[in-house]
Amino acid sequence: MSTDAEGSRPGPEPPPDILETAAAGPAAVRGGLMRGAAYLVGALAGALSARLLFRHLGTIELGTYGVITSLVAIVNGFTDLGLTAVGVREAAVVDAHERGALLRDLLGFRLLLTTIGIGVMAVVAIFGYTQTVMIGVLIAGVGLLLQVTQDNFAISLQVSLRLRAVAALDVLRPLLTVVFVAFLVAVGGHLQAFVAVAVAVGVVCTTVAYGFVRRERLLRPSLHWQRYRTLLRDILPYSAAVAASSLYYRVTVLATSAFGTKAEVGYVYASFRVIEVLTFLPALMIGVAFPIFAHAAHNDRERLGYGLGKVFEVALIVGAWVAVSIAVAAPLIVAFLGSSQFAPASPVLAIMGIGLGGTFGSILWGNALLSLRRHRAILLINLAALVFAMVAISVLVVLDGARGAAIGLATSEIGVGIVSAVVVCRHNRELRPPLRVVPLVAIAAGVAVVPLWLDGVPTILRVCISTAAYFVVLVITRALPPELSVLLPARLRWLLRR
Repeated sequence: MSTDAEGSRPGPEPPPDILETAAAGPAAVRGGLMRGAAYLVGALAGALSARLLFRHLGTIELGTYGVITSLVAIVNGFTDLGLTAVGVREAAVVDAHERGALLRDLLGFRLLLTTIGIGVMAVVAIFGYTQTVMIGVLIAGVGLLLQVTQDNFAISLQVSLRLRAVAALDVLRPLLTVVFVAFLVAVGGHLQAFVAVAVAVGVVCTTVAYGFVRRERLLRPSLHWQRYRTLLRDILPYSAAVAASSLYYRVTVLATSAFGTKAEVGYVYASFRVIEVLTFLPALMIGVAFPIFAHAAHNDRERLGYGLGKVFEVALIVGAWVAVSIAVAAPLIVAFLGSSQFAPASPVLAIMGIGLGGTFGSILWGNALLSLRRHRAILLINLAALVFAMVAISVLVVLDGARGAAIGLATSEIGVGIVSAVVVCRHNRELRPPLRVVPLVAIAAGVAVVPLWLDGVPTILRVCISTAAYFVVLVITRALPPELSVLLPARLRWLLRR
């Protein structure tokens, strides 16, 4: 029998760590598929929630709602300090006995920081906005505290590659959100009631997450300052980088409000809402492999290089497909979310979609740097990107309005991915990814955008033609990795083997 008085419940000796076994890769692939499917369901639910909000609240109250959620999102970015990602990394390299105590300490520290952050932002709201915004920040802050707790519980599931449970939590939150929002629309709910949806959803999701891990670890938070001092001294540069990266999209909205028209702010925010939902896709897809990266960086650089290469190919293929699909589908997405007055947001959304494609690369190589403990490099890259984004977006808004803001944002996001990859590979030759698929994906993407010029064809049909053309070209050029080919029909797999 083994006992961890601080973090784990007494029980038998744990089985071998799955991260040490050959089962880790297949588990990550299956988990990635499950989380991807859960994400698609969640994205549809999120789009429906946004549609209901846009149409029920109207432009004025929607703007107030956007201010409240933006202020709380800033608190989330600054108080996370990268602790969630670092928690996954550290939990992946310690044994099961130490893992529980580590995660309890991280939970206690995160709850403390978040509570302070919400208080500070409520004071900012009092002096900078209105009482309505201040009350909304306090309500949304309770929802954030619940989400922080759920995320901490989910770290245990991620590290043990129990990704089916993580996928269940992924899909539960947006489904509950759309149910509560629809109910409030039906009963004529006011602004603060919609803000409080985060609290109701947080209670349910945190309870479910508790049920998944309650037998594995003690769940109450703890505060051990010595552990925090040691951990923060190591990750403080990374924490600052996370805070900087969380501001990219917010800077876009704020810069447009400072240098553009009110209508352009609406176009940018509408596009931002779509991209904000979709940003979870690269995070989920690549995040399932992060525990494996962290463990391999600690023990086996050759295995890390192999894993990075495979995930790079998949990230490139999926990222390019997402970018092209958003560009083709932008008019349909904007029409679904709002009335005809939002139509000029279509090109803005299409450009931001290109930036979202680049996010796949920035997250992958950011995770590689984090696994290698290159915190200072991450900080410098993100600070440089933030400064560039602030200057470029401000200038481009003046020159080209909302489209200029989108161009500045997309350029910044793609630049982060490229620079991060160069930094990872410059002194680690064994981590350089295969580049054979890069020109093949570029060709496939070029063919896939042709439906943009098919006049008279419904947008939904254009999207189908674009997707079919993209993957047909990838199959013909044999650009799909063998790990993905198993998802294809048997006849296509036969063509790939020839």
